Amino acid sequence: MTTILGLNAFHGDAAAALVVDGVLVAAAEEERFNRVKHCAGFPTLAAAWCLADAGVAPTELDHIAIGRDVKANAGAKLRYSLRHPPAPSYLFARLKNAASVRDVRSRVALDLGLDPAELRADVHHVEHHLAHAASAFYVSPFDEAAVLTIDGFGDYASMMLAHGNDSSLEVLDRVLFPHSLGLLYTAVTQWLGFPHYGDEGKVMGLAPYGDPTRYVEKVRDLVDLTGPFFRLNLRYFTHHSKGVAMTWDDGSPTIGRIFSPELERLLGPARVPKSEVTEVHHDVAAALQRVLEEAYLHCVNTAHARTGSPRLCLAGGVALNAVANGMIRQQTGFEEIYVQPAAGDSGTAVGAAFRVWHETLGKPRSYVMRHAYTGPAFTDADYVAALTDAKLTGDLLADEDLFPAVAERIAAGEVVGWFQGRMEFGPRALGHRSIVADPRRGDMKDILNARIKHREPFRPFAPSLLAERAGDWFEQDYTSPFMVMVYKTRVEKRAEIPAVNHIDDTGRLQTVERDVEPRYYALIEAFETLTGVPILLNTSFNENEPIVTSPRDAVDCFLKTKMDVLVLGNRVVRRPTQIP
Repeated sequence: MTTILGLNAFHGDAAAALVVDGVLVAAAEEERFNRVKHCAGFPTLAAAWCLADAGVAPTELDHIAIGRDVKANAGAKLRYSLRHPPAPSYLFARLKNAASVRDVRSRVALDLGLDPAELRADVHHVEHHLAHAASAFYVSPFDEAAVLTIDGFGDYASMMLAHGNDSSLEVLDRVLFPHSLGLLYTAVTQWLGFPHYGDEGKVMGLAPYGDPTRYVEKVRDLVDLTGPFFRLNLRYFTHHSKGVAMTWDDGSPTIGRIFSPELERLLGPARVPKSEVTEVHHDVAAALQRVLEEAYLHCVNTAHARTGSPRLCLAGGVALNAVANGMIRQQTGFEEIYVQPAAGDSGTAVGAAFRVWHETLGKPRSYVMRHAYTGPAFTDADYVAALTDAKLTGDLLADEDLFPAVAERIAAGEVVGWFQGRMEFGPRALGHRSIVADPRRGDMKDILNARIKHREPFRPFAPSLLAERAGDWFEQDYTSPFMVMVYKTRVEKRAEIPAVNHIDDTGRLQTVERDVEPRYYALIEAFETLTGVPILLNTSFNENEPIVTSPRDAVDCFLKTKMDVLVLGNRVVRRPTQIP
């Protein structure tokens, strides 16, 4: 037996993954255990859980792989630093981070309660974008594919183009610092008054409310697409000259302001966070999304021209832009696309481990990631204990009674917390840690925002639907099991599902297959039997915190919000009448 512990550490969305004999047996983000959103630092709790879940002692580990290599692109890094000496504070922060990355063995041993001498595993440092590329290709269903990774930065690169064949990845090209589509999107996101790590997703939801034509020419001035990939117009940015003030150690990651005064001269004064979102902000968000799509598809077309493959694997934070992903099959030469569920930085834990399995150890491929359910699972006894501690009781139903009963509550307009099986890996709730509701109700978005989610009203809610019905309701039916594709809703169906039909008549789909997730499929199927609609509104089981992990997390969220029903496995709990 060969065991490989993969890590994303000292970076946002810290995570751990365990690969045993070429199969991903466990993976989870640190935030789900310590309840710190987008937690950076070291994934102590996630790593310990992965090993315990698989019954692997730390001393039995054969390999440890981290998706960081401070030596990667060292020549380019040195040349740039000599021409543009970094500020001392920035240099100190980067050197401190690099030292942490280099000393992985000691940190793993310390956090898992070992002396470093007891840890016999070989430690491998995998370049950040190689880890992204490996996470995209090696777990895909494709024997051969173009592989494109795009994000903010990692190990001095912001983009990598590779060609995957069987068990190998050939790197064809990179885009290096200071040019980055991820930082382009982040800079304008900051200008729009959304300063927190991960706020780019909010802007993607805001964009359809605006008219891109008002500002698109101005935003186009931020990036040059005349070459095969992209180059930033650096006058609008500061990261290249002043560095980026980042906190990557422990707790929630932060990124300092990276746009220059020139951007405010171009677009006007930046929005103050939490102030009114105006038509100007709608329009700038729309222009930003339009330019991102143009740049993204430009890179995708280059990938197709360079590889000639009809198949594309994507990873990196920009690959979570589901709107752009939904355009690829219609506007490029690619026919098949795979984006794994943790396409952001947490997924580099998976990629680093598989890079070692296939490239270092020379092992053939045998695993395809068809689902994201790699996190903790709990027993009925755990459910009972959590309910008892909260002085709650519920009905235990057999499957044949559970799905129709819950579907009936949803069809009656009730909001249900749905907690089943192993937790999802990645940023999306995919039917195991979900809040589900009736997509037919035009007021359901307002109900969810007022009673549970308490988030910006412009952010959409997603449809989960039976995979074989996708083409009946949306203009594309290509599989989207991980909620990373946005498709147009069919004209004749838009009025039937207003709660999941965004302002631009689109939905970010999760296609649910019976053989992959039979319980969630059965719930949607039961709802279809009652209503004729094979779709549920699906949003993450949380309220301004990481998605719930344990039954106790779920009960706490249920009680502090205004959900009507909580389902833990086969136990159905109604909201106590004494709790408003």
